[in-house]
Amino acid sequence: MHYYQHNIGDYRKDTSHLTLLEHGIYRQLLDTYYLDEQPLSNDMSKLMRSHSVRTADEQQSLQNVLTDFFILTENGYIHTRCDKELAHLYAKSESAKASANARWARKNKGIDANAMQTQSEGNAIGMLPNTQYPTPINPIPNINTITPEGVSDEVFKDFCKLRKGLKAPVTQTAMNGLAKEGQKANLTLEQVMILCCQNGWRGFKAEWIKEKKTVGERNSTVMSGLTRGIIGGNKDVRLLGK
Repeated sequence: MHYYQHNIGDYRKDTSHLTLLEHGIYRQLLDTYYLDEQPLSNDMSKLMRSHSVRTADEQQSLQNVLTDFFILTENGYIHTRCDKELAHLYAKSESAKASANARWARKNKGIDANAMQTQSEGNAIGMLPNTQYPTPINPIPNINTITPEGVSDEVFKDFCKLRKGLKAPVTQTAMNGLAKEGQKANLTLEQVMILCCQNGWRGFKAEWIKEKKTVGERNSTVMSGLTRGIIGGNKDVRLLGK
């Protein structure tokens, strides 16, 4: 497999005693274990050669890591956690295959058994986890952590805090949408963010601002946010119509 999950909390709890050199060697050994899906070689010369272990310090670090985290067997060095993760993966693969076969069997009653089996296996294979190049079902969005032009750091910080509380990432797409709606309402992006902070809004729509509201009234709404300290006393907010 070319991909595996790395639990940072568990790793740090188990490896807090390692030196930086030992950390590097341990991670290399883990990568090899998952990549080959089998125990590490018990031939120390071969193991050192395949992991570029050269110096005396590196050799000692390798031995320390093997002693702390691996068990020597006649088949090589085994790692309990790695074996558990691999077994879990294999179980999921077999379960997916069996489920696909059963579903196709129910759906295709009366169809030639050989044809159905071939079709079932093809669909089952398509359902197996891709251990080489897995793609997340919900890709991580491109989070925007840079304060947009024309917006104070304090305003943006408050807005990001609001969005985080609402479990809504601050993406560039979201920023573009706010700016577009703000232009419709004759508001700057910073003023839109202030309104969102004042009202607990996840986003903003121009129609939310009543058409009869005058420019002066909207400026007053924005300024009231400043007086309540929501944005930390920023002095650079531009009033509408100015």
